[in-house]
Amino acid sequence: MEFVIGGTAAMGACLFTNPLEVLKTRLQLQGELKAKGQHAIHYKNVFHAGYVVLRNDGMLGLQKGLVPALWVQLIMNGTRLGVFDWANSRGLLKDKNGRIVFFQSVLVTGVGATIGQYLCNPFFLVKTHMQAQAASQIAVGFQHNHEGSWKALKIIYEGYGVRGLFRGGAASVPRAFVGGSAQLISFEYAKQLIQSYGITEHFLLKSFLGSMVGGVSLTIAMTPFDLILTRLYNQPTDEKGKGLLYRNYGDCIVRIYKTEGILAFYKGIGPMYLRLGPHTVLCLVFWDILKNVYDKYFLTNPENL
Repeated sequence: MEFVIGGTAAMGACLFTNPLEVLKTRLQLQGELKAKGQHAIHYKNVFHAGYVVLRNDGMLGLQKGLVPALWVQLIMNGTRLGVFDWANSRGLLKDKNGRIVFFQSVLVTGVGATIGQYLCNPFFLVKTHMQAQAASQIAVGFQHNHEGSWKALKIIYEGYGVRGLFRGGAASVPRAFVGGSAQLISFEYAKQLIQSYGITEHFLLKSFLGSMVGGVSLTIAMTPFDLILTRLYNQPTDEKGKGLLYRNYGDCIVRIYKTEGILAFYKGIGPMYLRLGPHTVLCLVFWDILKNVYDKYFLTNPENL
């Protein structure tokens, strides 16, 4: 049940924040492997990007990739939050005084996030492709031109097999481990501090304040890893499924640094926070609400199950 609750909470948040991820993806791909001033600027900032997408792709353009994005949230965060909640409910993350044990918490949340990220890789791959798709006049990055989520999965599988569906899976490990750990650990630490200083006893307000801290931590820690993963997932491939722009994770880092500079790793940090901040708040608040409802109406009343 921990996994179902976590996945449901994340899917609810995704419905509201997917448009911001579309904008983040476009900004991360803009000017790929080109020096500053040597590429067209279709998106000046997150607000301008929103306007441009609406003008050229319409309202639905902001929800591109929503179906695979929902599957990503169900699988990835269902696993991540489920593992965390399972371990926490069994006393594996806190000492006898109820305080978080940092190393154990980082290890558990990181492993849970990594497993979830890897399992959802086929949907994450297609989600990235579809979020990058745009009208030709505002297109950035390679355009895969998928006609739908399931058709895209079928085409990738028929062309490259299971290996093709899990292309970039290994590259997702750093992003998942760092992001998963930063978000949940900061969320729990923030709630613990709020509790110790007596700021509020209301569980919903504690969740909201804690998730705000989690969103900031997650954005700072994960943006470079997210940009690298976006580039690796969206690059064109040859007939064997090998990337045509980047040979591997290390090559991607080196090429971005040499052509675009160190600040390129933080491209899209604005929409990244605008997406991760609300997503973290909504996801973790929904998570706490669903857990509270489950504990109140089902655990205390087993006949409702």
